[in-house]
Amino acid sequence: MKRNVFGFVMAVALAMPSSAFQNVKMPVDLDKLSERASESVDVTLDSSMLQLASGFLSKDDPEEAQVKKLVSKLRGVYVRSFEFDKEGQYSPGDVEAIRSQLKGPAWSRIVGVKSTRGENSEVYLRKDGDQVGALVVIDAEPKELTVVHIDGPINPEELSELGGHMGIPKMRTHRSDKDQSDPHREKKEQ
Repeated sequence: MKRNVFGFVMAVALAMPSSAFQNVKMPVDLDKLSERASESVDVTLDSSMLQLASGFLSKDDPEEAQVKKLVSKLRGVYVRSFEFDKEGQYSPGDVEAIRSQLKGPAWSRIVGVKSTRGENSEVYLRKDGDQVGALVVIDAEPKELTVVHIDGPINPEELSELGGHMGIPKMRTHRSDKDQSDPHREKKEQ
């Protein structure tokens, strides 16, 4: 969840358009991971719930007003995030159940990041005409698994504004001056 996933979203403009519409379903098996997780997040907001939740955002705060405007166009926001005490508490099959829905003409994988430490991030999008119609981010680390599905029109520039609101993890869009690969970074920051 601390990864720089959204920094790659600028590649959205390079994705090939597709005309088919397809919804992403969170597999039931994925939700069962919460039984093994030390911490889990489950956010399911369809369009009516998004409108209700956006009612709690301030019109007077410019940042919250912008998020409210963005949310008004969305059909849904779905987040599943699991943190585990040890490695191996979820399987590659758990991730494949999501990934398999993102194959075919409706979806384009625009970002794929793999590290030797077992940290893998992927960003998929579905285009509706000239704009992004949906976005899925999969962030799989040895002890964490996060899936974010944003259904509805969204511009890449607006994406980072959703972070930290309505259960969407806040992710950095630029690398900080600190070396992200420094294993002692968290201790230094505390």
